[in-house]
Parts: sequence; structure tokens; C-alpha cells
Amino acid sequence: MKFIFVSSNIHKFQEVQEILGDFNLEITFHQQELPELQSESLEEIALFSAKYIYPQLQRPLFVEDTGLFIHALNGFPGPYASYVYKTIGNSGILHLLEGKNNRTAIFKTAIALTFSETDFKTFLGETQGTIAQIEKGKQGWGYDPIFIPLEGDQRTYAEMDLHEKNQLSHRRKCLKNMAEWLQKNKPIF
Repeated sequence: MKFIFVSSNIHKFQEVQEILGDFNLEITFHQQELPELQSESLEEIALFSAKYIYPQLQRPLFVEDTGLFIHALNGFPGPYASYVYKTIGNSGILHLLEGKNNRTAIFKTAIALTFSETDFKTFLGETQGTIAQIEKGKQGWGYDPIFIPLEGDQRTYAEMDLHEKNQLSHRRKCLKNMAEWLQKNKPIF
């Protein structure tokens, strides 16, 4: 099966491509900014984007939306993670958490997959973790230097190589859900 992954972010494509290789799913990349619905629901945002782009491409495709939900900040930045990263960055998030003992967070990804203008399916994946005290690591992008997945060590995503990060990330869990659904349902298009 071959799908188009639509995103403006080449880094997401690189991660998605590596992860889906484990499931024998081929993808191509269509780089484009998509309008983003303002919603608290990552699924609604991804679905809105998929419905927007499908009429232009008319081929099986998927889009994803990711949010970082920090408990001490009442879920902020949540679905606004991209905007917050562009405006205040990791240093701004760390500043907001100064003096906070609870640094737990959840990274969530939602994917909207479509085969036609009326056939959509959504998938979710999440990884529990904590926010580091300082930025650490040279790999990765976005919030990778401050997000520590709870997998038994204190390294951030940015301290892991791409393959290691992709074995436990929220994006992998979401893509795995999608790949397993596709393998089970074998849609014809």
C-alpha cells in the first residue's frame, strides 16, 4: 500500500517514513502548509486538515497533529504546541515551569487517514513523560530537547538517535495503530 503523508514538516516525514518501514507501508511526501482548525481535539484538527487536502490530491493520504500536554500548566500548550514552540520555544516552556514540582507531560499524536472524500479514519498514540529541567541533547527537533519519555532513563528524545526515539515515541504508537488497522482491514482503493 502506498500513501501520501501531507505535512509542512520534513522532520515528521523522516520519522514517519522510518517507522512505517517496519510495517511495510510505503509513503511519499507532499510538503504543504495546511490550515489548522483551532480546537482542543487533536483528532478534529487532523480530520479537518485531511478533509481540506484530499480534494486537491485525490489519493489515499494521511495527516497528523501532535500536542504536548503539560500537567502543571493545565495541559498547555496542548494542541497549540507548534505555535507555542514558534513563539516562546523550549526556553519559554522551561521558564513557565520554574518552581513547579510536577513536570509530568503527555505527548499525543492523532492521525487522520482517508481514501476518499467521505471515508476517514482517525488513530491516536501517546507517550507519558516529564519535562527536563534544562534542554539536553543534540538530536531531534521541536520539544525533543526537553521531553523525557518514561522508559526507565532520564534522557530526552534529543539525546537518543532517531531509531531509538522512534521505537517509543507517541508518533510510533499512533502509526502502529494505523498500520495494524490497515493490515487487518486491507482497504481497496
